[in-house]
Amino acid sequence: MALPRNEYPRPQFVRKEWVNLNGEWDFAFDDANQGLNKKWYKEFPSEKTIHVPFAYQTKLSGIHDPSFHDIVWYRRTISISEHWQKKRIVLHFGAVDYRAWVYINGELATFHEGGNTPFSTDITHLLNEDMTDNELVLRVEDPSEDVTIPRGKQYWHEQSESIFYTRTTGIWQTVWMEPLEDAHFGTIRWTPQIDRGDVELEFDLGETFDKDLSVEVKISFNGKSIVSDRADVFEAYNKRSYNLRNRFTDRSNIHGPGWYWSPEHPNLFDATLTVRSGDRVLDQVETYFGMRKVSIENGKFMLNNMPYYQKLVLDQGYFPEGLLTAPSDEDLKKDIELAKEMGFNGARKHQKVEDPRFLYWADKLGFLVWGEMANTSEYSEDAARRLATEWFDVVKRDYSHPSIIVWLPLNESWGVSRVAFDKQQQAHATSMYWQTKSIDVTRPVLSNDGWEHTISDICGIHNYQSAQEMETAYQTIESAISTTPANRLIYAQGFSYQGEPILITEYGGIAYKKDENEGWGYSAVQSADDLVEEYRKVTEALISSPIIQGFCYTQLTDVEQEINGLLTYDRKPKCDLNKIKMINDQR
Repeated sequence: MALPRNEYPRPQFVRKEWVNLNGEWDFAFDDANQGLNKKWYKEFPSEKTIHVPFAYQTKLSGIHDPSFHDIVWYRRTISISEHWQKKRIVLHFGAVDYRAWVYINGELATFHEGGNTPFSTDITHLLNEDMTDNELVLRVEDPSEDVTIPRGKQYWHEQSESIFYTRTTGIWQTVWMEPLEDAHFGTIRWTPQIDRGDVELEFDLGETFDKDLSVEVKISFNGKSIVSDRADVFEAYNKRSYNLRNRFTDRSNIHGPGWYWSPEHPNLFDATLTVRSGDRVLDQVETYFGMRKVSIENGKFMLNNMPYYQKLVLDQGYFPEGLLTAPSDEDLKKDIELAKEMGFNGARKHQKVEDPRFLYWADKLGFLVWGEMANTSEYSEDAARRLATEWFDVVKRDYSHPSIIVWLPLNESWGVSRVAFDKQQQAHATSMYWQTKSIDVTRPVLSNDGWEHTISDICGIHNYQSAQEMETAYQTIESAISTTPANRLIYAQGFSYQGEPILITEYGGIAYKKDENEGWGYSAVQSADDLVEEYRKVTEALISSPIIQGFCYTQLTDVEQEINGLLTYDRKPKCDLNKIKMINDQR
């Protein structure tokens, strides 16, 4: 039985009025690609039902078919409540993999390409006159064998193997709708400036207008109001700055854990934004932000102006019954709690653009996140366009989360397999670095994590060697950047180390078979005690290094045929987690 996904899908952009469209939908495979010719968007075939937001490949969808079906269709009816009927009705999709055509009452409402990012469409003009029994139909195309689309760990063969897993096709995040006035908040963006004690707020109202509009901003901390501001607005885009430091009457600890955000002290400021026409409220949004700064100074990674050692765990974000979709909000929260229980202060979300609900819990619980793009497997000009287009939307969506401290658009030369020497692929990797900087100058960016960097703010190295080999390799900067893990150079031809902080962003991968699942890892042990001992050896080799500023252990959980997690696929500990914490707490 599928679990409900009823939590609000955008925790940093919450409106009170909304309708969750998750649940049972009609569903059909279209292997012969006949749906368009037969106008299924008008006359839908009654074949199957599916439980949204779970992909048909998952158990929780109610279908659980891992075979190739590159074209699928969805259908359900929607009715609009009476008090919404004088407003715009906007339909939202959290994520649909990979191309989606949305129809309302037989008419095309919108098209979207990209399996990792949200999209919305105003459907008001397509609704029935009485606003009831409207037919919502979705056609999805997901080319299973196309290696030039951003697919991350989704395999292009039917059976999972090696480091690749079962695919996700179609809806895999929440679908919902909400009513809006003509003037409403389109985007909200918070930029903390802790050195000034300010937070910058950018917002747009989604429209050009000639109305008498004002926007009220209220900010509170620990339930106490510290900002109340109301200003007239005369254009769609607006930017304001609020000093928070001078609002505190007790200023004895405002420079540290008193109000900064960190894993140890995940302080959050709550805010309410209201747009009015005269005294009439047109839109109101509940949001939050954290006051924290990420910087690199003299080759040191800094959090809130202090050197900070990152103890990360690689997190694929897969679940046995839901694949990329967590069965419940509690499951997302629990993964963070388990990682923190082991002494990790963050995660690298590997080859997955994570559900915003995960980022909410990371913000709330205090957990660093490296935001990573799901990569293509091969390079082409279309692949470059697809990756760049989606990545722009990823960074825009997640910009205001304090937990995200690093952006990582490319990993291990995926999709740029010749980047070591190919000028075009080097230009693509470098352009992804600069594109990210053009959207966000507040976070470090890696051009290509693992090896074959072009321009990167952090030198991230992937190395699965033994503890003794790691200890030897990372005694000096010179020895670190001259290593060739997986027979790859750390920097691509024509590029070189420029004093960046060095982190080992993948290592370990110790396999231990705890349950009936067979699988593999980069090395193997036969008992829980041996797992702890091998973890200790390889991690202490990094902790003792005079030049390494953090690590990312592979990995949090087993995933399908990979059994190199510290937890099983269903999140059962493979060893005494407190012993892992004691090792991590050495630094």
